[in-house]
Amino acid sequence: MNSEEEFYDAETGLESDDSCEVSFKDALVFDSKPVTDGSATQENGVWERRKILPAEMISRNNFSVWSILKKCIGMELSKIAMPVVFNEPLSFLQRISEYMEHTHLIHKACSLSDSIERMQVVAAFAVSAVASQWERTGKPFNPLLGETYELVREDECYRLISEQVSHHPPVSAFHAESLKKEFKFHGSIYPKLKFWGKSVEAEPKGTMTLELLKHKEAYTWTNPMCCVHNIILGKLWIEQYGTVEIVNHSTGDKCVLNFKPCGMFGKELHKVEGYIQDKSKKKRLVIYGKWTECMYSVDPKVYDASKKTGGDSKKLKQEHSCEGEEADEMPEVQETVTVIPGSALLWRITPRPAHSAQMYNFTSFAMTLNELEPSMERLLAPTDCRLRPDIRAMENGDIDTASTEKERLEEKQRAARRERSQDKEEWSTRWFQLRTNPYTGAEDWLYTGGYFDRNYSDCPNIY
Repeated sequence: MNSEEEFYDAETGLESDDSCEVSFKDALVFDSKPVTDGSATQENGVWERRKILPAEMISRNNFSVWSILKKCIGMELSKIAMPVVFNEPLSFLQRISEYMEHTHLIHKACSLSDSIERMQVVAAFAVSAVASQWERTGKPFNPLLGETYELVREDECYRLISEQVSHHPPVSAFHAESLKKEFKFHGSIYPKLKFWGKSVEAEPKGTMTLELLKHKEAYTWTNPMCCVHNIILGKLWIEQYGTVEIVNHSTGDKCVLNFKPCGMFGKELHKVEGYIQDKSKKKRLVIYGKWTECMYSVDPKVYDASKKTGGDSKKLKQEHSCEGEEADEMPEVQETVTVIPGSALLWRITPRPAHSAQMYNFTSFAMTLNELEPSMERLLAPTDCRLRPDIRAMENGDIDTASTEKERLEEKQRAARRERSQDKEEWSTRWFQLRTNPYTGAEDWLYTGGYFDRNYSDCPNIY
């Protein structure tokens, strides 16, 4: 463990060097969800969610991505066909649904009476929504136009529907809602990918909107940038960076989070720091932590005092490592989050299963997303990506069938587009319409309803 002095005071009350849990007697804990392996219990023969994939991750050792990307430096990659071996066995629509892994934070926010307390928990949820990306270096399958994904979790009291509403440019829309009518969470994402020679930079353009219905509040934000390093040579690693601004459109409260770039020597790797201010612009709380571990909040005066007494006097120049001239070697991960006494724990990541590295670095939650539950197939829309044969084949370890099916589906999609062009027909989305987001005033793909009525007779045949 690196012994270099950290930004904050020395750690207090940590159970171990590798843990972000604290044992302060007076600590306020907002994330009280018990840590589990992500599986449902099984009682009286009730079905239990799977804990592993049907087959281990397919080796990429005999494949060179450079032969494909060497002519794409500086280009947007959404139109570049990649070999299936570089994918993970999930559609991007399923990847989006991983925002919901820590839904208990939304439920917690709904239960709080103070708007600043709600904001800090919403901020923790915004960070948790991107935490599953850590070490997920496989590319999700591009959704086909009209593809959908539904996720119903009665144990977490929500349901989600997503649809690929545009192919060029690729746009994915999603809508999640509480089964108890406590919240709505929705957005549309236009992922822009660019190749910079030894790294791929992903800009997840699009706005997230969270509505807490009981409090008549709406929060909006955009996700941080993501960079995957060492695409050509070396160990792949991920960093996220950029400013995320969360606005409460009802109260005027705002949270500004800075996802820090790696910087020199990796001192800032994974760090997130920011603050919450009220409508009068008074700073009410400081938020800090790592998006790969946990997030805390603390009083600004306590934070400032800690910074003065325990701050690192050395000012390291931070450089954007995506654009460095040297090899993008993964920095040594610094000590875990240094907790300031008096902090409140907002969120901590759910530990990944022991076999995650052999399963595309999936979380326990991700392991379940492509599973066909008993009797589910007769209920799903025919466009649901659980029914995609290429993803199913890859999940089962059959790379040849996955590649053949991927090419077949892509050609079928191109043929359908040519036919619409000849007939001068426009594609019509099924569950979302391009409208105006009532909180931001910008164009957004909003759910029109009706999916869970289970009438799919007019769904397109895309598989």
